Amino acid sequence: MDRVILHADVNNFYASVAIRNNEYLQNKPVVICGDTDKRHGIVLAKSNLAKKAGIKTGDTLGMAYKLCSDLICLPPDYKEYTTTSNLIYNIYKRFTPLVESFGLDECWLDVTGTLSQYDNNPMLIANIIKDTVKSEIGVTISIGVSFTKVFAKLGSDLKKPDAITLIDKNNYKKIAWALPVENMLFIGEKIRIKLREDGIKTIGDLAKANAKELIKKFGKIGERLYEYANGLDKEEVGTYYNFNFPESISNGTTAQEDITNDKNAQSMVYSLAEVIAFRLRKYCLLANGVGIYARNTEFEGFNKQQKLKEPTSDARIIGEVAFDLLRKNCCISEGNPIRQITVATYDFVEEETIHQNTIFDSKEYKNLITNKKLDKIRQKYGFGVLKKAIELDDVFICDAKEIDDDFLPFDKSKNVRNETKD
Repeated sequence: MDRVILHADVNNFYASVAIRNNEYLQNKPVVICGDTDKRHGIVLAKSNLAKKAGIKTGDTLGMAYKLCSDLICLPPDYKEYTTTSNLIYNIYKRFTPLVESFGLDECWLDVTGTLSQYDNNPMLIANIIKDTVKSEIGVTISIGVSFTKVFAKLGSDLKKPDAITLIDKNNYKKIAWALPVENMLFIGEKIRIKLREDGIKTIGDLAKANAKELIKKFGKIGERLYEYANGLDKEEVGTYYNFNFPESISNGTTAQEDITNDKNAQSMVYSLAEVIAFRLRKYCLLANGVGIYARNTEFEGFNKQQKLKEPTSDARIIGEVAFDLLRKNCCISEGNPIRQITVATYDFVEEETIHQNTIFDSKEYKNLITNKKLDKIRQKYGFGVLKKAIELDDVFICDAKEIDDDFLPFDKSKNVRNETKD
């Protein structure tokens, strides 16, 4: 039996939650944005009517008002988004334990094992899930139904809002192959440009391309792209689990070689901080404190902590504080090498406090938005696809296998960090 995988995507999530909570906003163009009194900031999300007016995510408010003069602008409510997301996920879990998150508003569901309860009809179970979310939560979702995760995601993107698209083995060549190649998950701008150089403009072109040539040009990711386009990938859908906020989030590693100078120590500290920062943002947390633990080749070490002036999930700040603690408490040299380093964060507050206690479009908030965009890129292509300059061509970086367990939503058993070029 072919697998039956759904990709569920809440339509215009932030805006839909706001409209659901306020009857006045029904049938009005709405965007979630920055400080409306100052008339600056950016559009974070838009309703369907705002989208029809031509407004795009990332537009400035000035641009948005030019496109739609009666636009209604609202600040974000992250607590409400998280609460609503949890309620929606609880519905998904009624139908299968195999629910893999792809953010607050997107996820995959593998319903192969429970399909017999719904007359072995994929469209029936998809419609029941869609209608249940609409009636119980008050928002609409679009669902892609397919036999692979990539095609299911493609399906949910094709028809919006409140729609279901089936891409199965009988029609995927007709539906998927006709689409632009960049519509497929994992095709970023750089890869798109390189594919177009070879005349590959559609997903069908990619499916018919020479696999060996793709591997030669893109490495392992070339093979995966070929498999995705042909519906050959077998990546499994993960299991949803409830997460209890920890008292601390840390990351440590043992260096491949002894660390004998500050430059190498800094590379490792910043690399560790990158993963910690991602984990903080993943759970919408900010840290009020940073700590570091280091041991030398004699297994002697120290543990130091420092409170921050402001809570953060920024890797740069975490790395700077951790490295400063290391330098103040250890003179690294050939005669006093370091073998193991662990960076930690603690004393957490929820991310929404940054919006309550600071101006919405502050530098800290803009950094948070930028970092979350980078997180999405790494989730698609692996941790190593983006590195700070300090980490380039340096063996003294975090190389723990568990990194891609956080960053790659697909086949986590394969390490593609060093194979991904784009």
